[in-house]
Amino acid sequence: MILHELMSYDLLRVIWWVLLGVLLIGFAMTDGFDMGVGALLPFVGRSDVERRVAINTVGPVWEGNQVWFILGGGAIFAAWPPLYAVSFSGFYLAMFVVLAAFIVRPVAFKYRSKREDPRWRNGWDWALFASSAVPALLFGVAVGNVIQGVPFHLTDDLHTIYEGVWYMKFIGLLDPFSILAGVVSLAMLVMHGGAWLTLKAEGAVQRRARAYGSVAALVAVGAYVLAGLWLAVGIEGFRTVGDHVANGPSNPLHFEVERTASWLSAYGDRPWIAVAPVMGILGGLLTLLGLRAGREVSTLLFSKMAILGVISSVGLTMFPFIMPSSSDPQSSLTVWNSSSSHLTLFIMLVMTVIFMPMIMAYTAWVYKVLWGKVTEAEITDGGHSSY
Repeated sequence: MILHELMSYDLLRVIWWVLLGVLLIGFAMTDGFDMGVGALLPFVGRSDVERRVAINTVGPVWEGNQVWFILGGGAIFAAWPPLYAVSFSGFYLAMFVVLAAFIVRPVAFKYRSKREDPRWRNGWDWALFASSAVPALLFGVAVGNVIQGVPFHLTDDLHTIYEGVWYMKFIGLLDPFSILAGVVSLAMLVMHGGAWLTLKAEGAVQRRARAYGSVAALVAVGAYVLAGLWLAVGIEGFRTVGDHVANGPSNPLHFEVERTASWLSAYGDRPWIAVAPVMGILGGLLTLLGLRAGREVSTLLFSKMAILGVISSVGLTMFPFIMPSSSDPQSSLTVWNSSSSHLTLFIMLVMTVIFMPMIMAYTAWVYKVLWGKVTEAEITDGGHSSY
């Protein structure tokens, strides 16, 4: 027996669907608080020293946190090539904006303290704000579009065709439901940034982080509930019909897909998935209570629970769809029809089993070494960082 045949093709597809979710959640839990702190920076820091305190809470770790983003993009490219092709083609301008923001952010980190001119530093602080808030918003907008379906269809030779002119590929993303999803994403990560600053800062920065984080937690929970209600009554879902082969070749045109009244019918078929939105709402409310009560470690853990619940609820509700098509449901991409080959998924899984524990162990060690608060005294004495 060939080694990769020890695991069935459909099992490997599900494993990689789960791993993709793990990478996206890991990115939101780690780089998410970086973006949250950046979005809060002009508001929690009233002086240069206070802003440097906020920046230095994430300065030593933000580069490592972005590894999750790179791993997620690599996983999509290698495990789900059609998804990579369709999403990066349709969301090209949005992706360009996100990547531009991710280029500006490290430049802002490195350059803001190179000169003592207040105007220079203030300009880079707002650059940090924009390069953190914009991606946080656009990630949610992208999710909102995926939930509604993306206007593409596949030709007989699986070439992707998008509806509309090129600039509408960006403007068309900004519909009301997707903007609401973007608000959920932005508020959730600002809440997470507030929880992080509560843990890592003290004094005025910590107090303001609690206040703004509390507001963000309320907005995140409220917007998430509103999005769920909208999803129940105003957004059509998708479903596969007829017999389909879960371990067959990756060809979306071999599947029959139709629109259905609501995505939430999934909760009737798989009631256990309701744990995800419950975790999202409960985690947000507990984060709010933790911020108000001044708790630190537990507040950050509750914030992570909210992120886990919110992102998981999207994947579990849509399963097995990963990129439905609004203009041609037949072209929709699912877990069963858009993966790499059996052998490719197996080899990637072996590499993941080897290297993922190493990455996680190193990350845990870094956070252990850097544990503790960033104080204004360390900043003014020059003993903490050059940020």
